[in-house]
This record gives sequence, C-alpha cells and structure tokens, in this order.
Amino acid sequence: MTSIPSSKLRVLIAAPSLDILGGQSRQAVRLMEGLGSEPSLELGFLPHNPRLPRVLRWMQRIKYVRTAVTTLLYWFKLVVTLPRYDIVHIFSAAYYSYLLCAAPAILLANLFGKISILNYRSGEADDHLLNWKLTAVPIMRRSTVIVVPSGYLVDVFARFGLKAQAIYNLVELDRFRYRERMPLRPIFLTSRLLEPLYNVGCVLRAFAQIQQRYPDATLTVAADGWMRSQLEQQAKDLGLNATRFIGRVPFDQMPAMYDNADIYLTATNLDNMPASITECMASGLPVITTDAGGIPYIVTHEETCLMIPRDDAAAMAAAATRLLENNEFAAALARRAREASRKFTWDAVRDEWLRLYRELAHHRAAYDARDKQDVLISQ
Repeated sequence: MTSIPSSKLRVLIAAPSLDILGGQSRQAVRLMEGLGSEPSLELGFLPHNPRLPRVLRWMQRIKYVRTAVTTLLYWFKLVVTLPRYDIVHIFSAAYYSYLLCAAPAILLANLFGKISILNYRSGEADDHLLNWKLTAVPIMRRSTVIVVPSGYLVDVFARFGLKAQAIYNLVELDRFRYRERMPLRPIFLTSRLLEPLYNVGCVLRAFAQIQQRYPDATLTVAADGWMRSQLEQQAKDLGLNATRFIGRVPFDQMPAMYDNADIYLTATNLDNMPASITECMASGLPVITTDAGGIPYIVTHEETCLMIPRDDAAAMAAAATRLLENNEFAAALARRAREASRKFTWDAVRDEWLRLYRELAHHRAAYDARDKQDVLISQ
C-alpha cells in the first residue's frame, strides 16, 4: 500500500462520457467542471465507454461486438490507469452497467490498495440488490464508501445492510434562464427516455384529455428509446395534434427546450433524483410528476411541484388544468422550486465532496502508517 501524498490528492472519475446521453454522463461533466478548479486535486477521467482507435472504430457499429470490445478496452484502461490515483470515484447505474463498469473498478481498487467511492445513481436499486445476489451487495461491501444522490437510496441500501450517504446531484443555475410564465400557456414538454420505466404512454393519455379542454395545446417529446415507434403510433391512435417526437436533445440544448415550454410532465414509474426535474426547477418551469421512488425526497406536492399517483393519466390532466386555470398558483410554485433548487448547486455540494475525499485520504494514510508500523514491529 502507498500513503496519500500531502500535496495534491489524485482522483480518477470513472463514468460514462457524453457519447452516452443521460443523467450519469451529465452529472460526471458537472462534477469534473466543479472539481477541475480545485488546486488541491489532480483530476483524471476514464470513460466507461472509451472510443476505439480509429482503425477499429467500425466495430462500434455492430451491436454486441460494440459492447464486448468497449468493455474490454475499459477494463484494460482501468488496470493501466487506476494505480496512478489515490481515489477512484465510480459512477454506477444498475444491472449490467454496474456489473461491467462499477464492479471491476471496485475490485481493482481493492487489489491496488486504492480508495473507491461507489457513486450509485439508479432508481432501480431495490430490484438490483434483491435479485443480483452474487455481484451486487458482496462487491459493494468492498467499496470504501457508497454515495447516492438522495435520501431515498440511503433508505434502500440500508434495507440490505449497506451504509450509504447522500450528496445531491448538481444543477448549474446559470445554465438555465429563469422566467415567470404569465400567462401560462398550454405548451408542454417531456424528456424522459422512451422506455417502459418512464411511462411516456401515460403522458400521451393525459395529453389527450388536456387537448379536449385546450385544443391549441402542444406537446414536445424530447427523448429517444426503443419504444419510440410504439409511442408515436399511440399518439396517432389517440388522435393527438401538435405532438412532436424530436428524439434525443444534447445537454447544451436542453436549457432552450425548458425555456420554450410552460409545463413539464413526467409519469415515471420508478426514479431516484431525475436531473430533468431539478433543471425544470432552475428554469421556473412548473413540474407535474408522479410520486415514484426518490422524487418525493426532492420536491413537495403543492409547494415545489404537483405530484400525482403513478400511471394516473386523469390525475395528470387535472393537475395541468389546475395550473392553467390558476396562473398565480403556478407562478408561486415555480418561484419556490427555483429557490429550492439552490441546494443542488455546486456551491452547496462542493464542500461535501471535498470533505469526503479528504476524510477518506486521511483515514487511508493513517491505516497505511499503522500497517507499516506493524510490519516493522514484526521484523
């Protein structure tokens, strides 16, 4: 084992790159932007999805070959890169993403005597920990510390005998233009992935009811996924007008998407701390959301959002009507949400990450000193 240097603490961030558009990659970029200005840190980045050398890049166009070669390259880079750092900060989703990306990093950190932070971010944690008995909890116990974005996941991990601590996801207020929507227009946005977990079909059913009352209402679906064609057909079957499926939107274009909308809809069945909601809060965009997973831990019904039961299209439509018919209430909701979003900014979160890094480094250095002393005594 090697002791922690007293000059700069070397931290390796292992996370998806922006080649994979999603919450993890966005949060990784935000964290690195914040930490990059810290003089006490030397920061490195290892993407879970490294790009192949140009001559081999054709392999990434073949579905299963892409996964195999990208994973092997990531493992190789882990072995080569990890020994140069003191701490490896590992972003993790659930299931195969955890198995292929997070678990190897934890085990290699153990092998090389490095500090490992498992930064677990999936709302599917309960099912993952329950059903992946050989690779989930046993390997997670080998991480130095587990960090999650919400109190919801702290509670989930505790049920499996794992201690986790919460540090919020980041939102940069200066990237999102706050405006009060007066009068509130029936211009709706959703940006959840087009997969069963996010139940965009419920949003479409709710919007069908909304359009019966507000024929000029519009809905933009700013996301992609394997259910896209099925959901587009559902929109046709419901007779929806002014409903656009525009596919995935790069992160740097999302502030404009929020700014152009007046109400945000999300009908997710399971979630943790969705960045889309915190970004809406920063933008002054009123949110109608389900009460799934960790969402009640970050927003409050009738204070910073309107919250409805899962898969209840009628309740979502009624909530939208309530906002459109009571603009003062909607504006007050948005103002309180904007103020609440400040606890997700870098200024609020920075000290928690730096404190954690330093505490872990101090404890490891003390452990290494005791280990060295034990060796000397035994000789």
